[in-house]
Amino acid sequence: MPPAIVGPQPRQSPGVAAILILALLAFTALFLAFSNGANDNFKGFATVWGSDALDYRRALILATVATVLGGIASVVLAQGLVGQFSGKGLVGNELAATPSFALAVVSGAAATVILATRLGFPISTTHALVGGLVGAGLAQSSEPINLGNLGSGFVLPLLTSPFVSAFLALIAVLVMRKLAKPSTGPKPERPLPESGPWADRLHLLSATSICFARGVNDTPKLAALLLATQMLNGTMAAIGITAAMGIGGWLLSRRVAETMSHKINRLDTGQGVAANLVTAALVLGASRFGLPVSTTHVSVGSIIGAGAAAGTLDLSVVRNVILSWVATL
Repeated sequence: MPPAIVGPQPRQSPGVAAILILALLAFTALFLAFSNGANDNFKGFATVWGSDALDYRRALILATVATVLGGIASVVLAQGLVGQFSGKGLVGNELAATPSFALAVVSGAAATVILATRLGFPISTTHALVGGLVGAGLAQSSEPINLGNLGSGFVLPLLTSPFVSAFLALIAVLVMRKLAKPSTGPKPERPLPESGPWADRLHLLSATSICFARGVNDTPKLAALLLATQMLNGTMAAIGITAAMGIGGWLLSRRVAETMSHKINRLDTGQGVAANLVTAALVLGASRFGLPVSTTHVSVGSIIGAGAAAGTLDLSVVRNVILSWVATL
């Protein structure tokens, strides 16, 4: 009997269970983006509200708009982070491509971030995602986690970035204070022109740059998880994540904003500008080179450095924030 001719097999449609997992993954990824917006949205403008340069509502409007613009720009500026947070290289490629793995990662991260937001702790979504990737990898894979990639690709940037930002902000505040120190010569007959409005404008610009940088840095990390649903392309995933971040930031930013603006350190305009410029430069640079730093770590580090230079830190609040970072993992 001649062998049967085997033609191309019809493509099987996914079962009901698979469709439900994909739908749940899409919902949870968007909920994580919503939670991320609530926790991270105001971090750029914490120094602005803290120094009374703007009231909360106007600062919130600018922070949300800048974040959304940064999320849209991430499609061009930060594609390297999409691959970094898919899990490939940390766990096996086959496991990283499964929706159940992505669902486990995003569920753990989303629950952690929304809880911290309601408690008023400014934690890192990046931290939560790294913990989720490791936990899901340990639970679902018989192969070991790639510790080399975990250390160099995730832990090292996350660990060093707040210290770098604190040091740079401290130096920046000390230099600005030195430059602003009045000379000992005779006083002019007429008062010098007021420089406050220009300082305030620079402060707002620096705050806006942080929120823009934050949108660039966080959107691709979350879009990587939404792409696992295989229902959207990269651009559509980024737009969906950006919209969810903007809504979460608009609705639930207040508690974290109060912690960062009024409890860690009370900044003046000069300290706020220094802290913001350091944060924006580090986050944008890291995004461009695919380094998974946390805007939270960098911005809090900058505020701590500026406060250390001025001697105005509340060390008990700093301790609690750092403990919340450890608990996030």
